[in-house]
Amino acid sequence: MDKTSIFGIFLGIIAIGVGMVLKGVSITALFNPAALLIIFLGTFAAVCIAFPLSALKKVPALLKIIFTEEESKDIKQLINKFTQWAELSRREGLLALENEVGEINDPFLSSGLQLAIDGQSNEFIQDVMLEKVDAMEGRHQKGASIFTQAGTYAPTLGVLGAVIGLIAALGDLNDIDALGKAISAAFIATLFGIFSGYVLWHPFANKLREKSKNEVLIKQIIIEGVLSLTNGDPPQVIQDKLGSYLSQKELLKVGQEEEKETA
Repeated sequence: MDKTSIFGIFLGIIAIGVGMVLKGVSITALFNPAALLIIFLGTFAAVCIAFPLSALKKVPALLKIIFTEEESKDIKQLINKFTQWAELSRREGLLALENEVGEINDPFLSSGLQLAIDGQSNEFIQDVMLEKVDAMEGRHQKGASIFTQAGTYAPTLGVLGAVIGLIAALGDLNDIDALGKAISAAFIATLFGIFSGYVLWHPFANKLREKSKNEVLIKQIIIEGVLSLTNGDPPQVIQDKLGSYLSQKELLKVGQEEEKETA
């Protein structure tokens, strides 16, 4: 579970709730079915109009990504792995890595390594792997754009909800006390619209983009590592090349881990 997503939503709700109480507003004012219907169903309707069904079917999977902490690949372990493969391939040739392919759980890494073992040129390997990364980025961008658009529509629908509430409130000006309550309730839709747009939908889109960037970074390291193996680069050169993606502190840990393995 992605704790930051859960914690962020929880903290946002607490901030709004406590803020309302400190301002003297009753929490019961939030229980407004009409406002909830206008904002959340209205936002869903707008998103349905904006995107095809094929894209909307992926929303559950996108929500799973947002709230699930996927097992991230350790860059340091990846560097150590390529260093070991470089040593093995220099001793026995690239064909010696054939046994390693079956033990790799990452399809992107295993396919790239297989291309290198099959003797494909660097240009071909790079083109194939970069095309896969570009396609992945395109899919991720489409997913994030759904929530970005939802975050754009929700605040505007909040204004629409407030207008509808004011129309209803101003329809009868005889009861001043009831008028004040009606106007107050009218702006609950605006609250829901702004809250959902800027505490839920836009942050959801940003979380997807950040996770996409991390995945692209890992794939860039894999591409660089595979190309280095096909070039026959020495292990130390590969470690230095891939180590450029790490901070100096993290790079020192890589060296310490290698020393422990060789000791």
